Amino acid sequence: MDVEFPHEPFNTFVKAGTAGEKIQAIMGELKPEAAYFTERDGVRGGILVVDLADPSKIPSIAEPLFLTSNAKVKFQVVMTPEDLGAAGLDELGRKWG
Repeated sequence: MDVEFPHEPFNTFVKAGTAGEKIQAIMGELKPEAAYFTERDGVRGGILVVDLADPSKIPSIAEPLFLTSNAKVKFQVVMTPEDLGAAGLDELGRKWG
């Protein structure tokens, strides 16, 4: 997940001393495999690695970020080497190549 936090309301959270509390609550709910926070296009942001076994879980992952901080959230689906091996690329190549 690629997350961007707009300056507001996040600046207000920082000034009030509640930004860390809000981030920790969200991280506790999402339980990402990894989380990295950085600047994204001039705003606060982060890259979170989450296991999305069921696409119907997207709202439960994105809504805490939308609702608490008006964040912009993008999902990038990735595969492990094992997933890629099970994707059937050879069969698809024979069928469509």
